[in-house]
Amino acid sequence: QVQLVESGGGLVQPGGSLRLSCAASRSFIKAYTLGWYRQASGKQRELVANITSDDRTTYSDFVKGRFTISRDNAKNTVYLQMNSLKPEDTAVYYCNAAPGGIVAFGSWGQGIQVTVSS
Repeated sequence: QVQLVESGGGLVQPGGSLRLSCAASRSFIKAYTLGWYRQASGKQRELVANITSDDRTTYSDFVKGRFTISRDNAKNTVYLQMNSLKPEDTAVYYCNAAPGGIVAFGSWGQGIQVTVSS
């Protein structure tokens, strides 16, 4: 089981930026698909973005052009750069490390709060 620890969340004004980080406990996550998900209050968890072991990325429509996912395999870390934040981006953000890209078999971080408010 991979342990994941998110950091970098907090309170930001609309239009601002944050960078989330997710550090993994095991070095062979380079073979995993790494993803960021979010869950707003009263809503289901949804995919934000993911990145495969060969650096192919997928973004949900609501973040395209604003968020960027990247990974640093040497540091066992995946990042989510979030720009032009909107109040509707407010949620708990979770990272996932999925072996073979199968999310159901993956590990989850504990989640980190991102609040976009003036």
